[in-house]
Amino acid sequence: MRKDRRNALKLMGMGTAGIAFASYVKAADVLDESTMNLLRVRQTPQGMPRLNYSEPVVYEGPDVIIRQIDAHTWEGNGHLMANESIYIIEGDERTILIDAGTKIDGLKKIVEGITSKPITLVATHVHPDHTGSAIHDFPEIWINAGDEVNVPQFMADYKGKVNYLADGQVFDLGGRRIEVIFTPGHTPGSATFFEMDGRKWGYSGDAFGSGNLLLTTNFSTLLATTTRIESYMKRHGIEKMYPGHYNGTNPETPQRISDLKLMSEQMIAGTRQGSANEQANLGLNAMIRDFNVNIRYRDPEGVK
Repeated sequence: MRKDRRNALKLMGMGTAGIAFASYVKAADVLDESTMNLLRVRQTPQGMPRLNYSEPVVYEGPDVIIRQIDAHTWEGNGHLMANESIYIIEGDERTILIDAGTKIDGLKKIVEGITSKPITLVATHVHPDHTGSAIHDFPEIWINAGDEVNVPQFMADYKGKVNYLADGQVFDLGGRRIEVIFTPGHTPGSATFFEMDGRKWGYSGDAFGSGNLLLTTNFSTLLATTTRIESYMKRHGIEKMYPGHYNGTNPETPQRISDLKLMSEQMIAGTRQGSANEQANLGLNAMIRDFNVNIRYRDPEGVK
């Protein structure tokens, strides 16, 4: 029955929408200025990422492509903001949907075509490429209260119930548990979701940047987060985190976390210097680059 439902969804889709930069810029004409500002800085250091997905496609529609990671896990990409990603995590009794993309019409029905379990929507953070228009399909959403500062700008018109995540909270999906770990830095309320049973990975949103970290807080916050996550990944044998802009080849690895930690330490110590960021949207007027990653930040307030 599930296979038939997924096949029907694939037939419903309108084909693969263009993912090239020109395509999503054209689509972004309908977006508000806040979303456009994020779009302008949401490119990877080399420009648009190379797409090289190994996961098989189970749904293609005008707003999203969904691929299967394993028998009970799926990853979806929108087309508006550098392959913004959603994740469908299914247990024996319930499902959580991590993030909702920028604009995915009918997202709840699409997910219901993939899983028959009740769906809970959670967000890694409240930026509009993760809590876009599709959140209105859901009667409630879970967010980190640390991101309340961004709710008036990005979620002001949401009429559903807003629940607040707790650090260390566990979502028991039935035979599959997901732990919530707060990972501030990109935003004050960024959160990462870690598998606790068998799978050695997590889902990190934009906490570590997908190669292009937009640090809206400061390097001390990023240092505290990377120090904690470096230890957490080692302790639990976590091999990777699926990021908020997954292109098939850019999981966040333990090495990436160690690299970001080192860069933060050096910025705080004054042994590394930034340069001007010409794309100074969101007030991120400076940047550093190393280890194949950009960190864009606010100078001088971000260097502390």
